[in-house]
Amino acid sequence: MKTLLVTGYRAHELGIYDSKHQGIPYIKKALANRIIPLVEEGLEWVITPGQYGVDLWACEVVLELKQQYPGLKLGIITAHASPEEKWKEEKQNEYRRIVAGADYYGAVSNAPYDGSWQFKARDDLLLRKSDGILLFYDEDAAESSAKFTKERVVKLHAEGDYELHLMHAEEIQSIADEENRHDYD
Repeated sequence: MKTLLVTGYRAHELGIYDSKHQGIPYIKKALANRIIPLVEEGLEWVITPGQYGVDLWACEVVLELKQQYPGLKLGIITAHASPEEKWKEEKQNEYRRIVAGADYYGAVSNAPYDGSWQFKARDDLLLRKSDGILLFYDEDAAESSAKFTKERVVKLHAEGDYELHLMHAEEIQSIADEENRHDYD
């Protein structure tokens, strides 16, 4: 696999409304644990839709991993121009910092938000440009827009040449439990 799409829950779908939330480091560690072996097997690109949540946390992980794996590249492909313009200033600054570190940044539509067609076009492009997906979605944990991504990817995976890597809430909880055990030792 040369190109991996990483996506999943938006921050609010996980009840995360602050970039200092204590769960974010555990999610990022789980993402790194999944991405590193793929990089060591030849992964060259991580691409993401760049929405606030798992997408951007994955971007931060990739930016950190680029220090250890300089050949790794990050691409952010949004549905429309300026997706961050209605976010709070802190989130806008965080987004712009991440985008500045990306190797590629583009929007499917250079117009502002105009309709759900932009998201479908973005998702179609991301799936065409990737060889597999790392999707953080857990049907038992919380509803998410990632449900529709999973439905599409399961069909692609069943047809053959598309890898599906699912991340679940238990994986994050296991990392949190392990870290907390170390803190008490």
